[in-house]
Amino acid sequence: MIEWLSALRDLLVDNLERSHLPLPVDPGVCKKWREGLSFGGRERVLYTSCMYQMAPLIHKAVELLEKYGAHRGGLRTRVASLGARLLGGILLKPSEEEERRAAAILRSIYSLLKKHGVEFGVLEEEPYSGALLYELGFVDDFAEYAKKVYKRFKEEGVREVITVDPHTQHILEKVYPQFVEGFDISVRSYLDFLDSSKVKVKISGFTIHDSCLYARYLGRYDTVRKLLAAGRPVEDPFITGRETSGCCGGPAESIMPELTRKIAMDRAAKLSKLSRTAVVACPICFVNLSRTGAIEVRDMAEVLE
Repeated sequence: MIEWLSALRDLLVDNLERSHLPLPVDPGVCKKWREGLSFGGRERVLYTSCMYQMAPLIHKAVELLEKYGAHRGGLRTRVASLGARLLGGILLKPSEEEERRAAAILRSIYSLLKKHGVEFGVLEEEPYSGALLYELGFVDDFAEYAKKVYKRFKEEGVREVITVDPHTQHILEKVYPQFVEGFDISVRSYLDFLDSSKVKVKISGFTIHDSCLYARYLGRYDTVRKLLAAGRPVEDPFITGRETSGCCGGPAESIMPELTRKIAMDRAAKLSKLSRTAVVACPICFVNLSRTGAIEVRDMAEVLE
């Protein structure tokens, strides 16, 4: 495992140094969703961190890791070397359907914010937040990278960031201030700008899968429910409770994909007892639960208008 983690660390750091993205991805994938949309200045920016765009690619990367033995014992050094060469030598690309869905979710977030009178811009080239480095324990590398991202924000004149996912919200709101001296950028989730009286819920009878970060560490458990209340979500004190709901298995998929699958299957089985449809607010949760095939998974931005 040590050899594999070392190879994984090298892969992430190398890609971040070259493209400011953690995976070998064409940067154009990250901004294709913006086509035809208008944006304002850059004091307040909508910041995707390329999370929705890259989430399907994490799935593809995991399949490659599984194929070449990230989860098997023995010969770790050989496997790690092979995996690093493979992933480092190709560009991962989402399917047309994956790209279309990610774009639709982000464009829906754009429309929801505009509906509420929120003005914002975007960065021409978005750097990834570095969340995966921190979540996998590569803290020293994260600390160095976070300073670069903060510097980029300041150079662009950014004073407030609107995030679209819990991992980016957590890393900027809770973690950056611990590692970046003088961090003074306001960080808000797009959910914080939405008024439940001004949004419609397009489906009903679904259940809710909470992001662990939103529910337990970022205080958005009630926010999610208030926005989805009109859809009459099916809840259970244990399965969907603030402190008792289960994890989707991420972001451990890059280290132990089999364990991640088992966790996701268990979570999907519990959710399916309440409804065949689960609404999520995280691209990682979406990918991991969708892989199970046990439930239909929808993103909040897909069901709100």
